[in-house]
Amino acid sequence: MQQLNSLTREAQALAAGIMPLSRNESEVGRIMQICNACRYCEGFCAVFPAMTRRLEFGKADINYLANLCHNCGSCLHACQYAPPHEFALNVPQAMAKVRGETYSDYAWPPLFGRLYKHNGLTVALALAAGLAAFLMLTVLLVGKGFQAPEAGNFYSIFPHNLLVSMFAPVFLFAALALTLGVRKFWRDVSPGRASLAAGGEALGNVLAMKYLDGGHGQGCNNADDAFTLWRRRFHHFTFYGFMLCFAATGVATLYHYLLGWAAPYALGSLPVVLGVAGGIGLLIGPAGLLWLNVRRHPEQGDVAQRPMDRGFIVLLLLTSLTGLALLAGRDGAAMGILLALHLGVVMALFATLPYGKFAHGIFRSAALLKWSIERRQPNNLQLGDD
Repeated sequence: MQQLNSLTREAQALAAGIMPLSRNESEVGRIMQICNACRYCEGFCAVFPAMTRRLEFGKADINYLANLCHNCGSCLHACQYAPPHEFALNVPQAMAKVRGETYSDYAWPPLFGRLYKHNGLTVALALAAGLAAFLMLTVLLVGKGFQAPEAGNFYSIFPHNLLVSMFAPVFLFAALALTLGVRKFWRDVSPGRASLAAGGEALGNVLAMKYLDGGHGQGCNNADDAFTLWRRRFHHFTFYGFMLCFAATGVATLYHYLLGWAAPYALGSLPVVLGVAGGIGLLIGPAGLLWLNVRRHPEQGDVAQRPMDRGFIVLLLLTSLTGLALLAGRDGAAMGILLALHLGVVMALFATLPYGKFAHGIFRSAALLKWSIERRQPNNLQLGDD
């Protein structure tokens, strides 16, 4: 009878044009109703003041709040209704489970949303190993695996146009899939009109990773009640390391097409300096995040998503390791093998970007922009501070 009533409510909701909530979304809705009555954590992060602007929590509201959550864990340790209390409130874990659903629900093409459930460490390593092995075998078959030093001329192994034809479609598809997915999310959460002030504030929050400070500046909870800023610091190393590597590729592209300066570039050139700095960041950051992920208390997030988290972290770490190894050995006889290994890992990273942990940065940035817009709008409820 209970199952029949549940099915009846879902049918009524669909008939009214309202999407039914998943089990995880219903749990977040339950938690938010209780938190909205308590408000003890209102100053911790953007989630709780955003919560006070709502009396009811529909699917779009829950997806928005889940992606606004940075999983810092402070609210769990401060909550008087956390387990073993009968209310059993665990905001970080409930939000993490819904975030995983949003990545899948908003994936493009929709059929590929299932990949989020299978994009684990084993899959990431197998894909990287398979692509690297294929490229290394190709290099060996054409007799360029071990040869006289080429003075760092990668194009003597893989011509420039071949590299572009290999990587451009993968990268462009990843960018398109992420763009269409977050566009659908953005439309559903009904953000309102963005202003320059709201955009600037959101960008500042993204770049500073403001809400990884626990709301009090002392940092996140990871393995226990102790606060630590290392999670924020390792995120900074990872984010800015990735952006520096991206900048290195961008500058090298401008050198090639705009100035006609073909690679290889000197060790003191801007593309190489940016790449080395980014590579070091992508060593420190992912290594630290992997260490924290292994040690993190299971109640601080969704344990089922750890394989996806670790798969992305390890691919970033391998991208940096193989890139720096290639730079160190670019004048040696094994340059072709090192190049094939690095390209295989990078292609695996690009191929999994739209359906892995990378998506959390895109959706979280969109949620932060919505919050910056929303907090500038009148709060008609007048139930809490902004």
